[in-house]
Amino acid sequence: MLEKLEERKEQLEKEMEELTRRRDELNRAAKDYASKRDELNAKVKELINRFKELKVKRDEFNTKVKDLKFKRNNLYKEIDSLYSELDRLRKNIDRGGRPLGEIEREIRKLEFRQQTSVMSIERERILVERISQLRKELEERKAQLEKHEEFKRLITKIRELKDKVRTLSSEIKAYADEADRCHEELQKTAAELDQSRELADQMHEKFIESKKEADRCHEEILKKRKDIKDLEKVIKALKARQFKTKEQLEREELLKRAREVYEMFKRGEKIETEDLLILQRAGLI
Repeated sequence: MLEKLEERKEQLEKEMEELTRRRDELNRAAKDYASKRDELNAKVKELINRFKELKVKRDEFNTKVKDLKFKRNNLYKEIDSLYSELDRLRKNIDRGGRPLGEIEREIRKLEFRQQTSVMSIERERILVERISQLRKELEERKAQLEKHEEFKRLITKIRELKDKVRTLSSEIKAYADEADRCHEELQKTAAELDQSRELADQMHEKFIESKKEADRCHEEILKKRKDIKDLEKVIKALKARQFKTKEQLEREELLKRAREVYEMFKRGEKIETEDLLILQRAGLI
């Protein structure tokens, strides 16, 4: 029985050693997962701030585009109003021909279609030619009518306003390009943010799993440690009992031998020094 108990104790010690190794590995893995999770969470925080900054910039650029378009539209209205004056004046100067404001509005309409519509190369070529013809027509008509002083004054004012429109259009394009650039960056940042969040969640899940399994191993270690201690107590008790039994047998054998020597002594038989020592050890002398 003692041998089986010692074998069981040895087996438990091996199992505890393996569990300890496994627990330590899991705790190291949990620490690594926690570190990666924290790094990713820090990155997520940076990306959120970056996302907010880009959104603010994009919205600011879009607001500037909106404000500049509003100003440009007002300039267009002013230009159209001046063209109306020109047309009224033209009717008094030039009794025939197409109104200049109508030509100008058609040019803007065609230019807008060119910028916003998807068309074949052939259709775009035809459109560009038409715009070029209208501009030529407009300039020729203006050149004829500019000989009149009031007409010339209105044309000069219109040209000044058109210069402002071109300046605003250039600014609108620049701000719109910046808004588009910010929007693209915003989309990239959002994608990277989602990916980092997902990875951070994965690292946290792995951390929880590793920590949970490490805690389970630790509980098993404590249980086996207790079982080993209990076994050690039983083994110690059994060994003590075995030792006591052996001691008792030796004592009984000593007493038996001492009685024999004592009987020899009573009969007057010769006893040796060794026999006297046996009697002394047995407490008979």
